Amino acid sequence: MQMLVKRAQKGDAEAFVELIESCKSSMYRVAKGFFRSEDDIADAISDAVLSAWEHIAELRRAEFFRTWLIRILINSCNRMLREHRKCDVVEILPEARYLEREFSDVEFREMLSSFPEDCQMILLLYYGEQFTTREIAGILGIRENTVKSKLHRTRGALRNILVNSL
Repeated sequence: MQMLVKRAQKGDAEAFVELIESCKSSMYRVAKGFFRSEDDIADAISDAVLSAWEHIAELRRAEFFRTWLIRILINSCNRMLREHRKCDVVEILPEARYLEREFSDVEFREMLSSFPEDCQMILLLYYGEQFTTREIAGILGIRENTVKSKLHRTRGALRNILVNSL
């Protein structure tokens, strides 16, 4: 991956496309943590990809490309959420694609939604994207010990929810 990053930093569009292709499922899962609408997810990802292309020369260490890209995506999602709040748009009907999801996915998302947003993101990045606590701290701009303590508390709460549902 590091060679692709170096090539992309020199302006090689094909190398950049390969990098994005290797990260697209991670990007989708992170954006899905912010939005239900497939259109919003696509907008956030495309905004992040464009921003990454424009600023790839600024990436100092090639081995952190994936972490850097996810941070850009999270910033893009947060920016879109702020814009959505300003618009105050009301959805009348949920999207049909959302209704077609498996029940377990809906149940899992509902369980996650009971936690604060920062804890949801930590769980998603840790379990869904396999980032380390150090990488999550860098992505979210918080201390690693904060990530560890939130992860520990959230796991305990999650354990209690699962035990009580049995």
